[in-house]
Amino acid sequence: MKRNILIASLGLLLMSSCGSLDLNPLSDGSGDTWNSTPEEIVMSLNGLYKDAFWMTDQDDWTDDFIYRDATSPIAGATINGETDFVKNWWTNSYKAIARANAVVQSVDRAAGSLSQTQISRYSAEARFVRAAMYSRLLSHYGNIVYTEAVLDIEEALKLKQMDKAEVLKKIYADFDSAIANLPKSYAASELKRATSGAALALKARIALQMNDWATARDAAKACMDQKVYRLHDNFSNLFISKTKNSPETIFGLPRSVALKVTLGGLQDYVTRNAGGWGAKDPSWDLFCAFLCKDGLPIDESPLFNPRKPFLNRDPRCAATIVEFQTIHLGYTYEPHPDTLKVYKVADNKYVENKDTRSVAIFASYNGLIWKKGVDGDWLLNSWQAEPDKIIVRYADVLLMYAEAKIELNEIDQSVLDAINMVRARAYGVAYTATASYPAVTTTDRTALRRILRTERRMEFAMEGVRYMDIIRWKIAGKVLNKPNFGLLDPADLRAKVTGPGLWFFPSVPPVDEDGVADFSAMYNAGQIKQIALRKFDESRQYVWPIPSTEVLISNLIQNPNY
Repeated sequence: MKRNILIASLGLLLMSSCGSLDLNPLSDGSGDTWNSTPEEIVMSLNGLYKDAFWMTDQDDWTDDFIYRDATSPIAGATINGETDFVKNWWTNSYKAIARANAVVQSVDRAAGSLSQTQISRYSAEARFVRAAMYSRLLSHYGNIVYTEAVLDIEEALKLKQMDKAEVLKKIYADFDSAIANLPKSYAASELKRATSGAALALKARIALQMNDWATARDAAKACMDQKVYRLHDNFSNLFISKTKNSPETIFGLPRSVALKVTLGGLQDYVTRNAGGWGAKDPSWDLFCAFLCKDGLPIDESPLFNPRKPFLNRDPRCAATIVEFQTIHLGYTYEPHPDTLKVYKVADNKYVENKDTRSVAIFASYNGLIWKKGVDGDWLLNSWQAEPDKIIVRYADVLLMYAEAKIELNEIDQSVLDAINMVRARAYGVAYTATASYPAVTTTDRTALRRILRTERRMEFAMEGVRYMDIIRWKIAGKVLNKPNFGLLDPADLRAKVTGPGLWFFPSVPPVDEDGVADFSAMYNAGQIKQIALRKFDESRQYVWPIPSTEVLISNLIQNPNY
């Protein structure tokens, strides 16, 4: 935790919907005099939008993900106070908080150059960032230090953790300041910064994570009522590099290859035929969670065919996971062990199929490859891409509103409409065209809870949303304490699956009320292989540990069982 603040050189990135700033950072700024001019305040605020401050949860912490036979510190239950992201999230969050505190405390220095409205707006922008940072700390670490002061080391070392309920009240107060003082939107000629809608969306998110359903409902509804945001027309292209500043993005950060702020590590997600490694893939658990086109789970729908598992599925299934025998990144994708050659579009000929384990033993261990957000731009610029980094989007607000209303047992047409808007967009139709997609019509609370949770999983796969969902629903122990399954080795796969005509799934796995697929029958029959064993320690892992160094040098008390 950074315990003092010296604002010197500041980053040049600004959030989406925004462009980059063409500013020369000062090298000799002083914390005692800085923020005395409007220009200095703007530079300080710009620094709060640095990519490093806006960490997002990862899919490899969940049951939606497989990375060969490896597990993450969360999915392997090895997380501790020395884990890299545990330390980095804590440090970077408090760095941003310290900078935000400095702006709030010093913005009045420029009173002679600014109106009271401008001062309130700048202060509210800093308070928005502060609230977002404290929200992340509260939801992940639980017992945290809260301060609104600019502290020296001695003062910081004396701080103690604050009661969670008190921290939440202060977070709400900061978001409320942002809601009251930030604009709803910006003119096309203006740089786009945090808005009141972003404050409402993130307030709804932390309220939902804290089980404060009424606050979540009201904040999400207020964001919806602004009528500033709408769902992107096409689900599939929302996440690609060419889509900038979507009307669905409520808060996000731009990326830029030119400015070297990019999405990296791409080869792990790209097929081997296209030059990647095909190492990090969607899990079978996720694949089986996508509903069929009749709105039923795969074990209940007569439309599901385990031989052709992509057929008759919710469109988000094939938009998220590459469908077999379709063109992807210039090649036909087919992991079947007997498909030794595939079509290459650029050369109009068949080439060796490196995406089957019969040819390349390290090809996708379960036959699945991510498609969502992956496009030809990933193959350019030395494996760097620049899709917008979406922190929260309008579909999340709609589903947060629906979930809060369901938990409050306030089920009405607005709940059904919110879910159906998201679902209908996936089918490319208006939500009122209920005959064109499996519209949700039930008002049973238990059924709606299951539908809502499945909808979130289908909608937000590979966006880092699943982790906090399974944490706040308290099902992380259930979904993570089970194996990650995959394909048999090629010889056994031919003998036991493809030879008898059982490709891709030998049978239909049952799916329970939490959307958890049971592959035990196939495993016990020797038709599939255990790739890795996930673990989750329910006695401690619903919150992260406080970084060990912080506990050692301060008054902080470590979370239980770490």
